[in-house]
Amino acid sequence: MAKKNELPALMAALLVTFALLGGGAWWLKNSLLADTSTGNNTETTTGSGDNSSSGQNAGGNSGDALLSENVSAAKQKGLDAIADGDFDTAKAEFTAALAENKNDPESLINLSNAEIGEDRAYTVAMIVPAGSSQSAAAELMRGAAQAQVDINKDGGVGGAPLKLLLINDDDDKERASAIAQELVDDEDVLGVVGHYSSGTTLAAAEVYEAGQLPMISPTSTAVGISSAGDYIFRTVPSDRLAAATLSRYVLNELNENQAVVFYTEESAYSKSVKSEFTTELLSNGGEVVANFDVSASGFDASDALAEAADSGATVLMLALNTATIEIANDVIQENAQNLPMVGGDSLYNPIILKGSGANAAGLVVAVPWHILSHLQSPFVAESRQLWGGDVNWRTATAYDAVKALAVGLEGDQSREGLASTLAGSGLTIEGATDAIRFLPTGDRNQASQLVEIVPGTRSGTGYDYEPVK
Repeated sequence: MAKKNELPALMAALLVTFALLGGGAWWLKNSLLADTSTGNNTETTTGSGDNSSSGQNAGGNSGDALLSENVSAAKQKGLDAIADGDFDTAKAEFTAALAENKNDPESLINLSNAEIGEDRAYTVAMIVPAGSSQSAAAELMRGAAQAQVDINKDGGVGGAPLKLLLINDDDDKERASAIAQELVDDEDVLGVVGHYSSGTTLAAAEVYEAGQLPMISPTSTAVGISSAGDYIFRTVPSDRLAAATLSRYVLNELNENQAVVFYTEESAYSKSVKSEFTTELLSNGGEVVANFDVSASGFDASDALAEAADSGATVLMLALNTATIEIANDVIQENAQNLPMVGGDSLYNPIILKGSGANAAGLVVAVPWHILSHLQSPFVAESRQLWGGDVNWRTATAYDAVKALAVGLEGDQSREGLASTLAGSGLTIEGATDAIRFLPTGDRNQASQLVEIVPGTRSGTGYDYEPVK
C-alpha cells in the first residue's frame, strides 16, 4: 500500500534513481531517462550525462530540461537550483523564465513544485514523449501544469499539495516498461499519467497492473487497453467509439460505403483504428475494399491509390499514427482531393496542415475534444491566459487525467484505494470542460467529436481544424 508522500532526504540506491525531493521537474537520472533521442521535425533533447546506476543522491535532478528548445538562462538556473535543493532560488528563476516565455509548461510545473519544496505532498508521475516529440510533450505538460495549478489553488489533495514527477520515456516500449517498474517500486508515487502512444501504454500497463499502481493515459486509444486490467484507465474514448463516429459519417453524411484503409502494422494504435473502422463499416452496410500497410517494403502511395480505385474505393481512411505522419501527407497529396478522406486522432497534427495544405481540405478527423466547442468554458479562458494561445485535445485530456487522480486521492491515499475510487460506478469528476466518467473497462465514457480541415487563420498555415457542422 502506498504511503502519504512525505519525501525523505535521501532514497536508497536504485538501478535508476528518482529526484523526488525537489520542487522541480524531476526525472530518472540514469541512461533510462537520458534525453538523447532525435524527435520528429528535427527536434532534439539534451542528455543528462549521468549514467551511474547506483549511489545517486535523490535530492535533486540532473539539471537538464525535458523541453530542450529555447532553454533560457533563467530556466537553466532554476533547474540547477532544484538539483541543489535551493527552492527559493528556483522559485525566483522559474518566475523569471515564465516572464520571458509564458508558453513553457515545464517551467510552470517546476515553479509549482518549488513552491511546495520539502513540505508534505502527494506525488503523481507525468510521463511524456520528450525524446520523440517535443510538441506532444509540451501539449501534455500544459494540461498537467494547468491542472496542478488549479488543484493546489483549491487546497490540494486532502489539504496537501500535488507534486508532478516529470519523466521522459521517448515513447519507447522497453524504456517505458523499465520506468514503470521503478515507479511501481517507489511507494511515494501514487499514480501515473501516461503513456503517449497505445503500444507504449500497453507495454507499461502490464507492469502497472502487476504492481497495482493506477495509471491514466490521456492519449492512448487502442481497444486492447480496455482489457489491460483494474488499475488501467484513460481520459480519451477508445478507438471503438471513434470508429463508430467515423463510419456513421462516411455512410450517412458522405453517402459512401466502399473504403480504402491506410495503416501500419508497426503501431498498435493504427491496427486498432483499422480493425474497429472495418468492423463498424461492415456492420452498417459498408465495406473496406482495400487495405495498405504503409510500413510494408515497396509501399508507394500513387500505386496504392490506383489499386484502390480499381477496387472501387470511394472514400479514403487514414488509420495512421504520428510516426507515419509524413506518409499520410504523401497519400493526401497523391489523392489530390479525388476521394473524400477521414482519419483517426493522430491526423490532428500541424504537420498535416503544413505539409498538405489545400489537398488536406475536407479531411475529417475524430478527436476527443476541440476548443471551438468550448469557447465559453473557464478552462479555455485560463489556458489562453496561461499559454498565450489555444490548446488542443491532448492538453485537455492530460488536464483531465491529473484531475481524476487528484479527486481519486481525496477519498483514499493508497494505490489500491485510488484505483477502487476511480472504478466506482457513481464517480463523476469535473474535467476541463466535460464530466469524467469511467466505464468498467477503465475507458472514458464519452463520444468522439468530428473536426474538418478548412481554410482559416488560427494555425498560421492557412488551414485549421474546425468542428464539423
